[in-house]
Amino acid sequence: MPSTQVNPTRMELTRLKRKLVTARRGHKLLKDKRDELMRRFLELVKENKELRKRVEEGIAAANSNFALAEAVMGSESVKTALLAPKQSVAVEASSKNVMSVNVPVFDYKTRTADKSDIFSYGYADTSADLDMAVSSLSEIFPDMLRLAEVEKSCALMAAEIEKTRRRVNALEHVMIPDYMEKIHYISMKLDENERSTQIRLLKVKDMMIQKNFEAKHAKENQE
Repeated sequence: MPSTQVNPTRMELTRLKRKLVTARRGHKLLKDKRDELMRRFLELVKENKELRKRVEEGIAAANSNFALAEAVMGSESVKTALLAPKQSVAVEASSKNVMSVNVPVFDYKTRTADKSDIFSYGYADTSADLDMAVSSLSEIFPDMLRLAEVEKSCALMAAEIEKTRRRVNALEHVMIPDYMEKIHYISMKLDENERSTQIRLLKVKDMMIQKNFEAKHAKENQE
């Protein structure tokens, strides 16, 4: 018996067959979407791993150089040198659609294109270690921005993959089997009704033949 009671009519059978075709088509499309999302997700995970390694190495190098600069110049001198930055950065956030997932896209612009503008101090009274620290942070900034973009994209894609997986499972294990069970039930009922109708027609035919035979026999006896 199907999970819910259905009306065993040909119209209902046709309707359920159409729903089954649609469910199977949707199941295939969702599986294809899930597989493509997984492929892109794994690519992003690989990129995320490489970016994180570069960013962590860059930050570690910058911290090491800052520590050396403080040891040479003193903490207060380093803070004074970095007190009035010459360069500024503006980050622009937008999004793009990837398999129905709106992933973030980050872009940035510096106030000037001159690379020397990252140094807000004179070179005479500062250590080369401070130059290297500031330069390291400047070089690693694009990777940091891309890392933020990739990590957020991974989180959004993971959520979409899980949602798509649940839909695929619902179609595969609940809706499609339910439609098939209902179609089978209605088909059996219709076949059963058709056999019953045929049997009734045969009985009526036998009764009519018997009645005609008896009427003919009675007429012959009267003659």
